[in-house]
Amino acid sequence: MVTVDEAIIARYEKDGKHYEILVDPELAYSLKEGKSISLQKMLAVNALFTDSKKGMKASPSDVTKSFGNIDIEKIAEIIVKKGDIQLPTDIKRKKTEEKRKQVAAMISRNAHNPQTGIPHPQERIMNAMSQVHINIDPFKPAEQQIDDVIKAIKEILPISMEEITLNIMASAQHAGRVYGILKEYGTIKNDKWLSDGSLSATIIIAAGAKDKLYSSLNSITAGNIKIEEVKKS
Repeated sequence: MVTVDEAIIARYEKDGKHYEILVDPELAYSLKEGKSISLQKMLAVNALFTDSKKGMKASPSDVTKSFGNIDIEKIAEIIVKKGDIQLPTDIKRKKTEEKRKQVAAMISRNAHNPQTGIPHPQERIMNAMSQVHINIDPFKPAEQQIDDVIKAIKEILPISMEEITLNIMASAQHAGRVYGILKEYGTIKNDKWLSDGSLSATIIIAAGAKDKLYSSLNSITAGNIKIEEVKKS
């Protein structure tokens, strides 16, 4: 459990009432990101306040009316997930940089240079992000920030998120491992497990990931696989 001195305030408005809790900044951030954490360890004190700095606790009747119960851990989860938390500057800087790397890694995996058909390295994406001074939200999922980042870095970097569709046929000997790789690379539209144990699947992937997928599939099957790109009509 974090000490009161090290804790930060998480705030939430509900039914016209203001509620605050004192929480561990790292654990609160993880919870807000959707990770599973110990709510007991996250809380500095097992109390719900209207003003934590003045030590003013919320009345049980108001709490029950707002949340339907007085279970501090359940209420704390709601406050952190739906409310506001102010991270210390050093932690916010650290979390923002981590999120920036996540965004860049996702773009590197799913986008490519339309002039060469080759994916941009993560470092190149990050350099472009720095040049255009794009702001990254440490609390917002990386997936939801990709479109804005690509729109911004397009000013200085040729980049495309074009997708392609592939039909895959794998023998029973390799079907299981092939399916596992396909799930890592894109969205499987449909898959059929045939009576002989072989696999037929259609997958949508980022165009820039095609060569890497081909290489992975050929490597585990020793070339004993059929891959057909579906041409756009």
